[in-house]
Amino acid sequence: MAGARPRTLPAALVPVAVGAAVAAGQDSAVSSAGAWGRTGLALLVALALQVGVNFANDYSDGRRGTDGAGRVGPRRLVGSGLVAPQRVKLAAVGAFAAAAAAGTALAALAGWRLLIVGALCLLAGWGYTGGPKPYGYLGFGEVFVFVFFGLVATAGTSYVMLERLDAFAVLCGVPVGLWAVALLITNNLRDIEGDAAAGKITLAVRLGDRRSRWLYLGVIEASYCVALLASIGGRAAAAAVLGAPLAAAAVRRVLRGACGAELIGVLATTARMQLVSGLAMAAGIALTA
Repeated sequence: MAGARPRTLPAALVPVAVGAAVAAGQDSAVSSAGAWGRTGLALLVALALQVGVNFANDYSDGRRGTDGAGRVGPRRLVGSGLVAPQRVKLAAVGAFAAAAAAGTALAALAGWRLLIVGALCLLAGWGYTGGPKPYGYLGFGEVFVFVFFGLVATAGTSYVMLERLDAFAVLCGVPVGLWAVALLITNNLRDIEGDAAAGKITLAVRLGDRRSRWLYLGVIEASYCVALLASIGGRAAAAAVLGAPLAAAAVRRVLRGACGAELIGVLATTARMQLVSGLAMAAGIALTA
């Protein structure tokens, strides 16, 4: 359970909820049990991918020596020696296999082109910290999170229900992706010194402490601005602002210089903000369909 990192699962739940809400009411077929069954499969894919990425990161970072004894955050399985590396790798492969199985079933129902998207998700999940040139070590982790846990997961969920790409779903995927990016920025800001020493050049390491804090603020502000923009057409995506008090609390602590262990609390608040904002956004969209 520690290796699966349950606190990160809102990053998988929120885009599926928002994508399903976008699809709701747009087509009479969406009301069928089959369409909602597809949503259940999409949620299983998203959750399994998130868990797989968590185990893969634990394995790869541990083998590279990134999660050493000086780590500030929660202990990692491989880096702390709690679990043998091959067992953690097997857990990652198992989670990815579960995602692939659910994704294949989903493709059989909603279109085989989804297999291409699924393959890209798996490759991106492993390549984040794994492989010879992990892009998470080059400062591109935020791009991965925004694309796959924002745009792809949100628009993909509406696609499997509607069987067409919906522009509104893509737009709603922007704030969803930005909330996930805020979570990663907080994590990398906490680990900035250890990552730099280990040669993991995250975006936070590239930007430095001060600019990373301002980036966090900018990402949060942009997410709510886009949610407000998405409401212009009449569907209440602006309900996402219900999570703004949590966002404000997290931003204050970040801008006041929270560091090290203090950022663990900020990380938890950011995750709650992501969950509350995302589910409120989904509810607002669904109720105004």
